[in-house]
Amino acid sequence: MERRVWAAVILVLLVIAASALYYTSRHGSSTRTEQARTGEVVVCTAGSMALPLKDIMGGFTNETGIKVLLKPKGSVELIREFIGLKSRCDVIVVADYRLIPMMLYPNYTRWYAVFASNEIVVAWGNHTRSPGGLREILAQWIRGEASYGFSDPNRDPCGYRAVGAIALLSLEEHNYSILEDLVVKRIPGSHYEAGPNGTVEVYIPASYTPRPPLVIRPKSIELLSLLESGELDYAILYRSEAVEHHLHYVPLPPGANLGDPHLAGAYSRVVVHILVGTPSEKAITMALIAYGLTIPSNAPNEEGALLFVKYLLQHLPQLEEYGFKPLSPPIGYGKIPAGLEGLLSGGGS
Repeated sequence: MERRVWAAVILVLLVIAASALYYTSRHGSSTRTEQARTGEVVVCTAGSMALPLKDIMGGFTNETGIKVLLKPKGSVELIREFIGLKSRCDVIVVADYRLIPMMLYPNYTRWYAVFASNEIVVAWGNHTRSPGGLREILAQWIRGEASYGFSDPNRDPCGYRAVGAIALLSLEEHNYSILEDLVVKRIPGSHYEAGPNGTVEVYIPASYTPRPPLVIRPKSIELLSLLESGELDYAILYRSEAVEHHLHYVPLPPGANLGDPHLAGAYSRVVVHILVGTPSEKAITMALIAYGLTIPSNAPNEEGALLFVKYLLQHLPQLEEYGFKPLSPPIGYGKIPAGLEGLLSGGGS
């Protein structure tokens, strides 16, 4: 009798287990989607993209009910923190898409997308005396009559792009003293090497204290409050940041602003070395400014991240309001997740 009772119990347990397995196989994806809708999507983003993403995430939350947490930081720094397991990221957005294949692919992600471009400008606030033009501004910097700033090249792409833009301007003007006066003399331990055929390599040490009138902050967005308060006269920023914060600005020549797709070859004449003297040293060739994004392979909320990226790619025209140039269509590389293929043109693996 006892054996028959235990046999019946075991049979019931097997039926329950089989039913659970069947339910999971039929409803697993909907359960994951429900978890995505109730969970938060953490977006680690370049500081320069934070404001438009904040606008876009508002529409996304209203439409899906999924909350989004933005964590803005310099792109190099945010990737290094993610790799060092110091930061959770469901989506990663960087101001230089090349950082993804350089630092994340294929160990941390199997794909990425390029979705927007920008350009470098010189910006100032209402406290700064209206200048006559770019040449007059540069002359003020060289003479030490006005302060100028850019973000840390070791932490933020806008920083190494600012250094690259100054080097390109020197090449455009056939005058290396611009690079010497504005970078080498102001960043202790930095130097440059001029190569054949009008090329130049600039080396930025991992640690330094800038000399006045140069001001450096971890990311470009931190320079804005200094401009608005009058503590800083000028800053080398993205055009989008100047537009978003209603700053005055003057463009750099196309050959130096990193924003003209027809001049990619000319930009590559300059290479900026960051974190010099450390195992993390990297040589970054100047190129057209292009923003990239990806979802890490270990994203805690992968379903929610996919929904957010899909929404973002469908609403790229909103970026124009903030001074960006959305790519149409954006370009995908690697193993693109299901559901995003139709939104990206193929760039190869």
